[in-house]
Amino acid sequence: MSGKLYLVPTPIGNLEDMSFRAIRILKEVDLILAEDTRTSAPLLKHFGIDKKLFSHHQHNEHKSVTEVIRFLKEGKQIALISDAGTPAISDPGFLLVREAIRNEIPLECLPGATAFVPALVNSGLAADRFTFEGFLPVKKGRQTRMKELANETRTMIFYESPHRLLKTLEELEQYLGTDRQASVSRELTKMFEETVRGTLNEIKIHYETHTLKGEIVICVAGK
Repeated sequence: MSGKLYLVPTPIGNLEDMSFRAIRILKEVDLILAEDTRTSAPLLKHFGIDKKLFSHHQHNEHKSVTEVIRFLKEGKQIALISDAGTPAISDPGFLLVREAIRNEIPLECLPGATAFVPALVNSGLAADRFTFEGFLPVKKGRQTRMKELANETRTMIFYESPHRLLKTLEELEQYLGTDRQASVSRELTKMFEETVRGTLNEIKIHYETHTLKGEIVICVAGK
């Protein structure tokens, strides 16, 4: 009998968001795959979870998948966690899930934290229909993607890093218009959580004079 693959969300900042079920599963499995073992080790220690950690990240996941599938076929119970949030959402996980399905291995994804949901709700923008874009291409295909999004009618959600935020806001302003309503959320669930709302131009001006740290979620109103 094959084992089972669990996809276990971890808190995006506040440890109180870890679910009882997630803790139980992580204590019961045979091994845990982590995006960065150095990041995950303190989290597991905090909840008294003493399990072997194996690296499974974007640079080794193609090679790692084959070995993980072998372990699962041997009957191992395995959990995949990311540094923060739900695995496979702008994080490693898709390839492993696809291979598990191809090999008819049972899998279970626990509900839990993911940054774009609270950011969308906090934004005040329409949440009945939206498109999650994740990280925009850094170079190749970036301009093409911006042009495509200019006519998008649903609320758009992007992930961005602090050092690229201003550039991204400038480009969104260029392609979508200076008066398009938007919000920028950072440090979600943490002590210094902040959401800035306004037009793309107003938000850009705000961050030209404010120091920015932490992971960022941008929400932009549809056309």
